[in-house]
Amino acid sequence: FQRLLLLRALRQDKLTPAIMQYVAEVMGSRFVEPQPFALEPSFADSSCATPLIFVLSPGSDPMAALLKFAEDRGVRVESVSLGQGQGPVAQKLIEEGSAAGFWVVLQVWLRPE
Repeated sequence: FQRLLLLRALRQDKLTPAIMQYVAEVMGSRFVEPQPFALEPSFADSSCATPLIFVLSPGSDPMAALLKFAEDRGVRVESVSLGQGQGPVAQKLIEEGSAAGFWVVLQVWLRPE
């Protein structure tokens, strides 16, 4: 623990991995390993008025799992990356999807300020 205090004071860039290692050693690795994501329970909690929102970290991409999930249910999926004037395209897809019953994935890329 004292090593963490020293890292906090001198090398904050090394603090997060050190904390993860400390927690794994003290509490067990299950507390630092990412939990597997199950789409089914999240989908069951959603509705046409309560969409699913994925906030991703670098390297994660649930799109393949989402497409497979939709295919298994016979649902069409359309995707649009927002930005560069894609707002009207997205709005049109949402309106069409609402009427026809297909899913629309809106991809938004956020940059830290």
